[in-house]
Amino acid sequence: MDKKKINYKFNEGKLIDDLQSYIDKTYSGHYSKNKFQSTEFIIDCGHGMGFALGNVLKYAQRYGKKDGKNRADILKILHYALIALHQHDLDLEELKQKVKDLPLEKMMGKHR
Repeated sequence: MDKKKINYKFNEGKLIDDLQSYIDKTYSGHYSKNKFQSTEFIIDCGHGMGFALGNVLKYAQRYGKKDGKNRADILKILHYALIALHQHDLDLEELKQKVKDLPLEKMMGKHR
């Protein structure tokens, strides 16, 4: 299937490329010690969504205050928003699995 070239009005194609380059650097930088990122451990402990959204808020509030209007803060907001989206998808799949495993009687509120 051929992908139609889209004429983005807000430079989204290049900005997505910039975001991917930023994220790629986090995998080789100091954020990734021993091939694990601390975010992975936080998610494994069940705090992924709060951590990701908390960081979105942190960097949104910091924008314009620390180092001026820092483009890196916006890239961090977008990166943490993607992590939140990933966590959302994980949570939804887990919920679907739980519902799938429930007996029909429990789902309908009937007890025998």
